Amino acid sequence: MEFVSDMYYPYFITYMIAGFIVSLLVFFWALRNGQFKDQQRARFLPLEPEVESGMEKVSKFSRVEIYGLFFLAAAGLCASAAVLIFAIFFGS
Repeated sequence: MEFVSDMYYPYFITYMIAGFIVSLLVFFWALRNGQFKDQQRARFLPLEPEVESGMEKVSKFSRVEIYGLFFLAAAGLCASAAVLIFAIFFGS
């Protein structure tokens, strides 16, 4: 007798592989753009005092970034829902 949970394994393994590939792409992008270049400075960043500044106006670029992040989050949730729905209705 086949267990019901056996039909979910291929979908979740595919989901994990896709996440791993995306994380590798982001890591190599950060490496290529020099995000890890100055390790001596990065070591002491938490110890530097924060500069207090007045209220800053939110630029249009920040709003575009926020909308982009919401779009990416919604797309990720939709992709997860699609995988689950496909696994439930078409999994054998």
